[in-house]
Amino acid sequence: MTLPPRIKRLAALGSRFLTVGALSTLIEIAVFNLLHYTMGVDLVSAKIIASLVALVNAYFGNRQWTFRDRARRRRWVELTLFLLVNAACTALGALLMWVGVELAQAILDRTVGPFVVNAVNIVSIVIVVFVRFVLYHKLVFRVSAAATT
Repeated sequence: MTLPPRIKRLAALGSRFLTVGALSTLIEIAVFNLLHYTMGVDLVSAKIIASLVALVNAYFGNRQWTFRDRARRRRWVELTLFLLVNAACTALGALLMWVGVELAQAILDRTVGPFVVNAVNIVSIVIVVFVRFVLYHKLVFRVSAAATT
């Protein structure tokens, strides 16, 4: 069975996005654990800071590799959209982290440890990755109108 060209292009795009995202995720998890467990930074602040650190890798990886074939806009427009999308996604990740840990503590009726906190963190990252892909693909690094006609 042969896949249609559009599906092949989307799969290749998705694979590159997931590769950049995997590296960004490793950066985010490492920074989060360093901040929260080593430096004592509170949960939500550590999540936000870690997300922002990983964001630098995400921008350059996605601009230079994942969406390299997309026509470029003015740099300030692209960066503004990228930052707005990621501000919303960072807030979503922090909200999911807070809700997930609170829910886990309510279900377990105790303070949760690093295993549960990191499990919640990974689930929040998976959800946010999907949202980011859609927004990057449709909004930030979109195909120019001239390329679609």
